[in-house]
Amino acid sequence: MNLDFIAYPLGRFLYFIYNSIAFRNYGLALILFTVIVRLALLPLTIKQYKSTAKMQEIQPKIQEIQKRYKNDKEKLNTELMRVYQENNVNPAGGCLPLLIQMPIIFALYWVIVQPLKFMLGKTAEQINALIEYATNALAPAQLGAQKELSTLIFFNEHFEKFKEIPQQVADIIKPEELINMKFLGLNLGKVPSFNPSVLFGPEASTYLPLIIIPIIAVITTYISAKMTMPRTDDKNKNQAAGMTNSMMYVGPIMTLLFAFQLPAGVSLYWTVGYVVQIFQQLYINKHVINKKEVATK
Repeated sequence: MNLDFIAYPLGRFLYFIYNSIAFRNYGLALILFTVIVRLALLPLTIKQYKSTAKMQEIQPKIQEIQKRYKNDKEKLNTELMRVYQENNVNPAGGCLPLLIQMPIIFALYWVIVQPLKFMLGKTAEQINALIEYATNALAPAQLGAQKELSTLIFFNEHFEKFKEIPQQVADIIKPEELINMKFLGLNLGKVPSFNPSVLFGPEASTYLPLIIIPIIAVITTYISAKMTMPRTDDKNKNQAAGMTNSMMYVGPIMTLLFAFQLPAGVSLYWTVGYVVQIFQQLYINKHVINKKEVATK
């Protein structure tokens, strides 16, 4: 799936934030970017929660219909649609925010690993020239799999040291275009590692502090998942307990796995997103759920 049409505007918007209100601080730019995106999606998030809560309320009716018409698919579908219409519920309503957020998450991954293309707007030929120069200056293995991101880090760290950069390369990228990937001493362009030889090796000062991001990402994922679990009454509590527990742990486990495969900037985006989601849930609990409960009394 080609997400360039999403990644280009996201990359340019992130770069705008980096150069303006983030004061050329990459980590702060990611944080502000995440908050803006989450706030923009807040109306959809509230709609999602209302839809999920409504589905939870009518679940006993749905289960009764499924039990009664389990051998009559046509009648089953007809009765389910009747219940949905009577209660003004869209079964797919709770999925809309997720369907919107997922392309953004995937596109942001490409923005982070291909900053020359999506943030700086370089052409394929220009990017190849920069990668070739970085490859010749370093051992090819040092660039790793994410060559574009590594190339930008290389120029950011070594641009001033190379006084004889070929003019064709110097014309492609200027010192003022360089993006400093460091945030609070952490290099957000690097991929965290749990390998002891890396954590305690020559680059320990880079990778050892970086492990804090996956840890915080997992914690915030768990807290957010726990807070967003729909409430269940006593009748459905035992039935929903197993599913609820599974959902609470799947998210943190997936976050942990991906956090050690993707640049730390992606994990920072997730972490900030879940922190915002926690505060959004507190808002929903106070101003949406409580308001609804008062209205129904």
